[in-house]
Amino acid sequence: MANMDKIQDKLAILPALPGCYLMKNANGDIIYVGKAKKLKNRVRQYFVGAHDFKTTRLVSNIDDFEFIVTGSEKEALLLEINLIKKHTPPYNIMFMDDKSYPYIKLSKEQAPVLKVVRNTKDRKAEYFGPFPDSGAAWQTMTLLNRLYPLRKCRRLPKKECLYYHMHQCLGPCIHPVEEHVYSAMAASIRKFLNGDVQDILHELTKEMEQASEALEFEKAQEKYELIQAIHHVVAKQQIDFKDRKDRDAFGYYFDKGYISIQGFFIRGGKLLERTLSVTPLYEAPQEAFLSFILQYYQSNPIPREILLPRDVDIRHLCEILDTKILQPVRGDKWKLVTMVQANARNAHEQKFELVSRKEHRRIEAMEELSELLHKDIHRIELFDNSHISGAFNVSGMVVYQDGEPKKSDYRLFKLGSYVSDLDSMKEAVYRRYVRLLKENGRFPDLLLVDGGLLQIEAAREILDALEIDMTLCGLVKDDYHRTSNLMDRYGNIMPVRKDSSLFFLLTQMQDEVHRFAISYHKKLRSKAMTKSILDEVEGIGEMRKKEIWKKFKTMKRLKEASEKEICEVLPEKVAHNLYNLLHTHSQNSD
Repeated sequence: MANMDKIQDKLAILPALPGCYLMKNANGDIIYVGKAKKLKNRVRQYFVGAHDFKTTRLVSNIDDFEFIVTGSEKEALLLEINLIKKHTPPYNIMFMDDKSYPYIKLSKEQAPVLKVVRNTKDRKAEYFGPFPDSGAAWQTMTLLNRLYPLRKCRRLPKKECLYYHMHQCLGPCIHPVEEHVYSAMAASIRKFLNGDVQDILHELTKEMEQASEALEFEKAQEKYELIQAIHHVVAKQQIDFKDRKDRDAFGYYFDKGYISIQGFFIRGGKLLERTLSVTPLYEAPQEAFLSFILQYYQSNPIPREILLPRDVDIRHLCEILDTKILQPVRGDKWKLVTMVQANARNAHEQKFELVSRKEHRRIEAMEELSELLHKDIHRIELFDNSHISGAFNVSGMVVYQDGEPKKSDYRLFKLGSYVSDLDSMKEAVYRRYVRLLKENGRFPDLLLVDGGLLQIEAAREILDALEIDMTLCGLVKDDYHRTSNLMDRYGNIMPVRKDSSLFFLLTQMQDEVHRFAISYHKKLRSKAMTKSILDEVEGIGEMRKKEIWKKFKTMKRLKEASEKEICEVLPEKVAHNLYNLLHTHSQNSD
């Protein structure tokens, strides 16, 4: 705390009112957001008395703070959640489910369509889920699209598509479909997604038997496969609640300065389970738990019922979330909450050592780096370039904040015509920091380039031209192209022990920036290749391209497909020409 006099002056004027406080480091970054019933009492606690190691470390990084007075504790809780979402402070517990949960969306348009989505904010639609993973959601949606001839295209085309001729769409683009037809389909889909599949199974079984009796074995096989697919899709763990309500149950466990939070999600009789968080704790466990739940429901639909442990004060939660919140003491709901609590404890005991060790190594690595460079290092930006024979020339930039990747700040650069690796580095660095100068953005404490002295000199030339005073280093590789040491802006080697936490962090950063740049390079190359191949085949327009990618997803799977499989989405002659062209390209590349 380099600014204790300023902090003491601010502590003296804190009001005994509810509100939020924002802790800042020496760079002015918000590193922690908290709420308080009485700001005067809560904020003072950080600067008096003894704390555990993690809280001591938080306090040691506080250089200043701000506070905002609110009209009530409820307003403070809501403000805290919004501030955490806006600033993503590194010391706060945040709902950061990097994939979030997939849902199936049924639109309420005149001609409805099914989609797999993660954003559930469209109020003109129904959502079913969450599903345990995207594979389960896509599998279910694909099955429903086979069972019910809903619209498949994003926008109505001017003429019918292949799905119409395959009897998987009613063709609302060429003739009107009466509203009650789609309403009946939507009702059936709703029943299916809520777990009621007996009617459709009975109907398919009847159709399969009729087809067999009529010796239509191909049709009978199709119905049999649909029946098996339904059994596979609905074969999820069932629970004993008969009301089929959507309900969520949460529990938590804390020990040794960490908190584990667990959620069970029940949808239409299906129980989905997932460990949500094992995180360092800097506040009261109950407050961290409630903060986490509110953040979760900012990006996920609120169910009809939420079940929580008895030791949590839910008064403000009940006012904020428009749903029934229960703290059961007996019965099946109590058993469910008890089960969630037990799972939180088990997850904590299983993952604590791993999380704790990772946290320790991260802190140790950043301390080693700061000591090596004789300055506090918090934010690092790292560049790497990628091209193939000068084509698809790109650069990737990754950002690490206090030793952890900050993916929201990653950037990609599609560079101009390739001249040399050094010119590519100059262009990427110039574009990045000219923009930061114009926008008055946050500059890193350290710029790392993936390369030796020549790459460093290229980056230094741009920084000097822009008059930017920034610490610059390069990642030096050994003869086996592995991270070896750091090099400063003048070419001096700064040895890094191979068994140190810093060495492992540098290796991780180098792998990450290389992966990021290569992924973008491959994406551009794949798009260009895909475009050129499909555009060479007469009879493949934009609509047919979409149908091809709906079925095969990737160029690899399209190349592996048989001519018969390609015929499922293209006319026979067009499919034959595409198949021949794909395999001609494959032989040439070999």
